[in-house]
Order: sequence, then structure tokens, then C-alpha cells
Amino acid sequence: MAMSQVQGSTTTAAAPQSTNKAALSVVTTLFFMWGFLTALNDILIPHLKPIFDLNYAQAMLIQFAFFSSYFVFSIPSGKIIDWVGYKRAMVIGIFTLGLGAFLFIPAAMVASYPLFLGALIVLAAGMTVLQVSANPYVAVLGPPRTASSRLNLAQAFNSLGTTIAPFLGGLLILGAVPSMTEIRHMAPDVLQAFRVHQASSVKLPYIGLGLIAVILGIAISMFKLPVISHVEHHKGEVTESIWKYRHLVLGVIGIFAYVGAEVSIGSFLVNYFSQKEIGDITEKVAAGYVSLYWGSAMVGRFIGSGILQKVRTSLVLGTAAVAALILVCVSMLTFGHFAMWSIILVGLFNSIMFPSIFTSGIDQLGPLTSKGSTYLIMAIVGGAILPELTGILADKIGIHHAFIIPAICYLYIMYYGYVGSKPTGPGITQGAA
Repeated sequence: MAMSQVQGSTTTAAAPQSTNKAALSVVTTLFFMWGFLTALNDILIPHLKPIFDLNYAQAMLIQFAFFSSYFVFSIPSGKIIDWVGYKRAMVIGIFTLGLGAFLFIPAAMVASYPLFLGALIVLAAGMTVLQVSANPYVAVLGPPRTASSRLNLAQAFNSLGTTIAPFLGGLLILGAVPSMTEIRHMAPDVLQAFRVHQASSVKLPYIGLGLIAVILGIAISMFKLPVISHVEHHKGEVTESIWKYRHLVLGVIGIFAYVGAEVSIGSFLVNYFSQKEIGDITEKVAAGYVSLYWGSAMVGRFIGSGILQKVRTSLVLGTAAVAALILVCVSMLTFGHFAMWSIILVGLFNSIMFPSIFTSGIDQLGPLTSKGSTYLIMAIVGGAILPELTGILADKIGIHHAFIIPAICYLYIMYYGYVGSKPTGPGITQGAA
């Protein structure tokens, strides 16, 4: 789908024999940025839940608004790449992301939950453009055999962002809040003043993030990124149906399941850890433990980047899914700190899943690479749908056992790793991977 023109024409070339480290370093900063913003949602949920008197299903609209944007804006993002190329698409994405961050200011000033959701949609629209352009760009920025390793390395810096965000967000945003009984008995004018005061704590973090996005966008626009010609093509040049590639179709489902599972767990951790039978700690302290969940993913990605240079991606993916499935089940069947640490350790095995599924899904697609990546990014909508379903289930049976939904997701990812990720489609020789 994506096309980038150089001097009025598109060239075809073999895949590069070595990784362009300078370009990889620049694009990696984008991974850090969207990782930070994604994990900050895990702090917004427990912060806004009492302010607006939300149940779990309503609070999960934060993730629904954020991740449904990936589904809505992925195809338009692919068309943006068609029109302006990868580099300019990344710049457009980060400026849009910055605009969304600045929209948190009016949302906080009037203490409006719908406005917060609207700001998240704009922010996520920018992140969608970044994901559609940056993920395949990193994957093809060097030899195909090290694509998973390269994307794992970039995703490790994404995880650095997700690790820092809950800790800083907890310090800057979360604070003491009256009980729900007290809030519900406030007079309307007092309640509105309370909401404005509490919501104002999000201003500083999001103003800072908006300014960083503007600076980063300007810096990337001035940096000369290489054109990856072997995956670019003119509109209409490729007519092969993308849906004939079974490993891509199953990979789309895999991304849906992975993001849905990871976000479902991360979204509930503050509330989960603060429950008496689990951690019995305050929400601010719990936010620090959420950083450990995302931090273990960062550690796993740095380790995984090395492992994936020596071990088959499919084997690593399937094994990680088995481990994650076991840990989720252990957490559901236990209490106290054992339940806490088992769910935190899921992050370690989540680490390699997105880049492994993504690179497996676009493997051997050639000029269809960017089109395939568009559908894979659309599947991030799993982060909207599955947390919402988990929230509905949590309202009925509690958070503890609502984690059955992520467990089912890991079961599918195990199947994809061991069986479904083998490249299959027109022009692909069996065993070519």
C-alpha cells in the first residue's frame, strides 16, 4: 500500500545486507514516545474512575477510545504513506500525537470525560500513523533474517517508555481522593469544582509530552532517512490479494489477541494490586508495581533481541505464550503477593510477542509488506475490544477471574507461534522461511 517516490520514480532493489544504525536510532525515539503515552493510560483509568464515578466497563472506554483509533485510522495512515512516504508520514504522525496531548488541557479545565476520550482519539490517530510507518520501516531496515531481532530492539525502547510512564504518572497524576460515598453526596457545584481540581493534575504531564512531540517532529523532519525501495511500489502495480497469505491473516488475529491481552492486564493492575486479598496497597504505590510489569517487558525485549538472532522466531514466540498462559492462570488461582508477582512476570514473556507476530505476519510479502503491516496495525483494535470485555466481566465476577480473557489470548498466540506463523501464500516455497 505504501509508496515513496524518489526523483519521480520507484526503484526496486534487494533487501539491505546490513542494518542502517543511524536511521534505526532515530526511529527508535518514536517507539519510546508512543510506549510512554500508551502506558500512561494505565494511570488515567484509576485517576478518572472515581472523579467521574465510573464502573470498570465505563473506565475501559479510555482504552476503547485509544485503541479503536488504530482500526479507524490504519488504512488512512497507509494512504498518507502512499502520498508522502515513510519519513513525512512519521512527522505527520508525531505532530498529530502532540495535538492530542495538548487537547488534554481543555478537557481538564472543564473536567469532561467525553473531552478526555476525544483527546485520546486524536492522540491515538497520530500514533497509528507512526505505527503503520515505523514498524515495517524498522523491519526492512536491514537483512530479513534479523528483522525480528531489530524490531525487538526498537520495541525494547518502547518498553522503556511504558516502564517510566506508570511511575512518573503515578507521582504526577494520582493523589488522595475522597471515598465514593463522599463524592456522591457532594452538591453539584462542589462536585464540579472537585472534578476540575482533580483533573488538573494531568495538565503538566501532557503539556510536556506535547512539547516533546513538537521538538521530535521538527528534528526528524530535518534528518535524512533512507528510502527502502524494495518494499515500495506504485499504486496499482501489485494486484495479488493480501488475504491469500495465511500467515498474515493468522498474524492479524495474533496481534489482536496479544494487544488485547497485554492491555487488559495492564489496565487493571492498579485496581488489582490495591485489592485487600491481592496487594492491599494504595493506588499510588500500586502504580510503581505497574512499572515493573512494563519494565519486565523491556528486559525481555533486550534479551529477546539477542535470542532471536540465534533461535527461530516461531519457537521463541510459542514458548513465551506458554509461559504467559501459565503465569496468568497461577495469578487467577492464588492470592496475595504470589498473585501479584505472577501477573507482573507476564510482562517478561509479553516482550517478544508483538515484534515476533508482526515480522512473521509480513514475512516474504515483498511489495505487499506495507499493505500487510496496515492490517496488522488495524488489529491493535484488540486493545479496545478485549479490555472492554474484561471490564464487563470484572464488574460481574471481579478482576481476579476476569483475567481468563487474556489467558485465552495466550492460548491462541501459542498456536500461532508453533503452527500458524509458517509463511504460506502465492510464490512462497514451503520451508522457505
